[in-house]
Amino acid sequence: MRKVSLMLMLAGLLMATSCDAMLNKAKENENQNEQEQLQEEGVSQVEQVQPRVQRTAFLPTENTPDFVNAAENSVDAVVHIMTKVVRQSNTYEDFFGALLGQIYGYPGQTRNNTMVAYGSGVVLTPDGYIVTNNHVVEGADEVEVTFNNKIKKTATIIGTDPTTDLALIKVEASDLHFLTFGDSDNVRIGEWVLAVGNPFNLTSTVTAGIVSAKARNLSILGEGTSVESFIQTDAAVNPGNSGGALVNTKGELIGINAAIASHTGSYEGYSFAIPSNIVRKVVDDLLLYGTAQRGYLGVQIAELTQELADKEGLENIEGVYVAEVTEGGAAKLAGMKAGDVITAINGKKVNSTTQLKENIGQYRPGDKVDVEVNRNGHHHHYELTLLNEAGNVDLVKNGEAFYNSEFGLMLQPINQNDMGRLNIKNGLKIVEIREGRFMNSGVPVDFVITKVNGYAVNNKTDLENALKNARSRRTTIEGVFPNGMTGSFYY
Repeated sequence: MRKVSLMLMLAGLLMATSCDAMLNKAKENENQNEQEQLQEEGVSQVEQVQPRVQRTAFLPTENTPDFVNAAENSVDAVVHIMTKVVRQSNTYEDFFGALLGQIYGYPGQTRNNTMVAYGSGVVLTPDGYIVTNNHVVEGADEVEVTFNNKIKKTATIIGTDPTTDLALIKVEASDLHFLTFGDSDNVRIGEWVLAVGNPFNLTSTVTAGIVSAKARNLSILGEGTSVESFIQTDAAVNPGNSGGALVNTKGELIGINAAIASHTGSYEGYSFAIPSNIVRKVVDDLLLYGTAQRGYLGVQIAELTQELADKEGLENIEGVYVAEVTEGGAAKLAGMKAGDVITAINGKKVNSTTQLKENIGQYRPGDKVDVEVNRNGHHHHYELTLLNEAGNVDLVKNGEAFYNSEFGLMLQPINQNDMGRLNIKNGLKIVEIREGRFMNSGVPVDFVITKVNGYAVNNKTDLENALKNARSRRTTIEGVFPNGMTGSFYY
């Protein structure tokens, strides 16, 4: 069998060699004929041997994206951020060290651990306002900003919003290079974009990709009032890029890079940015009020799937299903009902809960929005005045009382007099108890919450961070009663 195979291979080889020889001979004759013809026409031998050139390189056209201008416009406006977080150690050694110090009379030593983290930020104004991610500066005791020209400056935190993972910081400067906002609503799938940041401390790194999807929800910010509607791209983003810029080919800021989908912790093909329209609104809130303002429709919503449409007898599956209308909420007051399907907000179509949250997240309490609803196959328009968590149109300033729906409490940052009287450094005083977890807890008005899940709380942002970072389903609360007695409890 092997002999037959070898013979067949040899026959094939000889046949191929014979065919190649015949082809080469024919080609030589053809070239000779062409040369004789060219000589008859007066073409020189030098001209004959010039090879035919076929261009295989990509040549720019009018429609080719130009990344150079956008990159040059961005790198000087994107900064490197280093944060330091000092945490007191709670180790076995520290505990017994302090105990022995009390027993034997020598001064105890507190051991502090300093954690260093890195990220990026985007300069928004010539005088030094910089936007970044909340998780980049959360809990930071020191924030240092390094510009592309290697100048370093200390930054102060103006405000943070954990529900969107955004923060605003400030350095003392002037005439800084900055980026202008683009309209993220106009970003299209397939559009070229650049990610600019400092991955792995590699400063001023620019990568390119396209927009892969919009209104992507990763469920990384927790439930409740969080707004997740990321722009998904395939531009390479890695640890250290958080807080950096996503820009279009015009060099306009269309997003703040915030996350990657990865099994390894490094880039695997998908990155996610917070849309610039949400960024702009939150930054304005932090500048004007010190805290983010959130308007609510007053509805419980659900994704409209084929299964839900079949169950509810709906012919069309476009839109967002209204499962419940909150009593006293904006939707109820305007005449909306459970079973309605929201199809558009101010003329912009919505086809997912994420799109709806992104759209409403761009408005404040007191703003009016036109809500288009499909009810039993008929379209209706309702003008809603958005309300805050407390059910009114008041805007909350940092330091003022605010409502927390999870606790059902109106809370107010404690003042200096109460701090001195109760011998505490921070806290949120309960000023009103409404329907919720605290209704029958026995905790009185004027009780001061000092810690939630081990985190010190002094304002709305602190509380939201503490609830978001819970390590278990149980929430632990520590505080001080009006008479100065301390207490703690959990649920």
